[in-house]
Amino acid sequence: METMTQTKTQGFKTQAMIHSLKSHDEVIILHENGVNDVVAEYKGIRYTAIFNGFVCSYYVDDIYGELPDQHVCPSCGVYIP
Repeated sequence: METMTQTKTQGFKTQAMIHSLKSHDEVIILHENGVNDVVAEYKGIRYTAIFNGFVCSYYVDDIYGELPDQHVCPSCGVYIP
């Protein structure tokens, strides 16, 4: 079962599949506006992500999904502090 812990910043820490590693590592989920509109922070950089409900895990695309503006969701345009 996936463990989630609160952080001092907005969002929560959890384990997620990291594209470049092809394994799980800790990330901070900062914004969710549906399963295909997720913003995650990994090693201080924000990336697009999705939630896979079949395996109950987040998938962070650290190869192609780096956000050009680190504080704006690319899908819905909401500001993420």
